[in-house]
Amino acid sequence: MVPLPLHLVNNMPTATAEVISIGDEMTSGARLDTNSQWLSQRLGELGVSVRFHTTVGDLLEENIEVLRVATSRADLVVTSGGLGPTADDLTRDALAAVSGKPLVQSDSALAHIEAMFTRRDRVMPPRNQVQAMFPEGSAEIFNPRGTAPGIDLVVPGQHGRSSRVFALPGVPDEMKEMFVETVMPRIVAQIAGRKVMKQAVIKCFGLGESDCEARLGEMISRLRFPRVGITVSAATISLRIAAEGESESQCDEMIDTTRQEILERIGEYVFGEGEDFELHHALAKLLERRGERLATIEVGHAAPLAGWLADVVPREVYAGGLVTSQVETAPEALRQRLATLQADWVLVVDRYPTLQSAGDSATELTLTLCGREPQQAWQQPCSLGGHPGILHARIGKSALAFARSVLETVPPAPAAELR
Repeated sequence: MVPLPLHLVNNMPTATAEVISIGDEMTSGARLDTNSQWLSQRLGELGVSVRFHTTVGDLLEENIEVLRVATSRADLVVTSGGLGPTADDLTRDALAAVSGKPLVQSDSALAHIEAMFTRRDRVMPPRNQVQAMFPEGSAEIFNPRGTAPGIDLVVPGQHGRSSRVFALPGVPDEMKEMFVETVMPRIVAQIAGRKVMKQAVIKCFGLGESDCEARLGEMISRLRFPRVGITVSAATISLRIAAEGESESQCDEMIDTTRQEILERIGEYVFGEGEDFELHHALAKLLERRGERLATIEVGHAAPLAGWLADVVPREVYAGGLVTSQVETAPEALRQRLATLQADWVLVVDRYPTLQSAGDSATELTLTLCGREPQQAWQQPCSLGGHPGILHARIGKSALAFARSVLETVPPAPAAELR
């Protein structure tokens, strides 16, 4: 078993981490680094504060330098990539150099690799033996899906401080299973007694980042605890609350207090909570509570509503969508479509513009929500603009927000049932 670093004792600050992505395919941009995102999310859920992301190519000297820096400034280092059998897979060599330990063969790892080739009715190339080489004193991280075992290694530092490195393969499915099954329990055991970190993400739509910052005021100060960070993606604002405390309950209390402050200041723009929660999920939950179904009609050069709502849970709340070049938006015509689509409501976006401009552009459009009853018809003219990369998403999300705002004020029909 790998010994715990000496500085990881009770009553210490929150454990820190650095996540490293290794490979020329990452530094060249040929492949998107989703491993670092996933690892950072899992580490945050464990109460570990990820302070750095580093990406490095396939040069040994640069791998050594990156690992040397990371182990000097973080309690935990998690790497992905560079554990394959080819000459450009250099993570094990870099770890040996940083730790000052020679590479030695693990008989158990070699037996697993050989058995995997046998099961696949293949002869193991001699080069694959290198995957059974580990820095002396390190522990294996079992890989049930592939031939690249991971490496668990403590790198001694100055003044009795050490850093623990978990090196994982770059194949996402292998990396994720190894982290959950092996690395996660080891980290939990290591950080027991340290401060706890918890996060919550509040989702908002309908105001800009600068307006949001102005309304939150001192809440986003870097000197405030818990901290509140603002990020924007496709016109959705995420407010990340990060709390540190002696226990999960203490963190929960701080997060609850901060959440209430946010609601008091910009509550009309908040639609939900969660890393992956979006407006279409919020609308689906509302339709489920009401026992109703929604159909969509989208006119023009995009159809984001159909794409978003096609995968919501429960699936029954979405009756399907129509994508067309033109449509009659008079309530009488829309009610005829409701009967055909077997829906209680139809949401119409009457214009997604072409995205021919390279700069910001604006468009005039009308959003329509129509129900089965004669009095159930609402329209909202909009003037929406933005960069072409987000304009269609902003229009679609404006339609979802419009539908939510109406349905939250209109009582459901007494006989409404999911069809």
